[in-house]
Amino acid sequence: MRKGYIQVYTGNGKGKTTAALGLALRAVGRGLKVIMIQFLKGIDSGELHSAQRLAPEFTIYRFESSHKFISDMSNDELTQLRQDISRGFDFSKQMIRENACDILILDEIMAAIHSGFVSIPEVIELIRLKPDNMELILTGRNVPDEIADLADLITEMRPVKHYYDKGVAARKGIEL
Repeated sequence: MRKGYIQVYTGNGKGKTTAALGLALRAVGRGLKVIMIQFLKGIDSGELHSAQRLAPEFTIYRFESSHKFISDMSNDELTQLRQDISRGFDFSKQMIRENACDILILDEIMAAIHSGFVSIPEVIELIRLKPDNMELILTGRNVPDEIADLADLITEMRPVKHYYDKGVAARKGIEL
């Protein structure tokens, strides 16, 4: 890839991670290497199994050891989560420094920012380290203005209608 851009998928609607995964699938089909690092996602989901089938061209990394919601964690668990996310973010910087892939996806990095695990200046520094030939994808709600200013593309997912509102739970293979 000659020129890699910075893409952001944000908004309150469903589909941010799904859009990033679709891009990853397309890229692997064209011989590109994709790494996705997922933050604050501890539950088993279908993309983990798909990535195993597409490895080594597509790899997903998670660093969290807990599968609880932040609001349900003890202080010790929150301390461990902070360390886990720090390791994941350090790994992200390493992948950028090593130019280890064509596309790097930081899934739910905005949630890591808004939960206080990663700072906006840290993410800006990571963005600035990005090699020219690497595409960087950032997902999550409420993209900070400072990060939006650095993005080349921002797509906002907006909920119009959702079956969750009728009590439909997340479904295996669709949302999980």
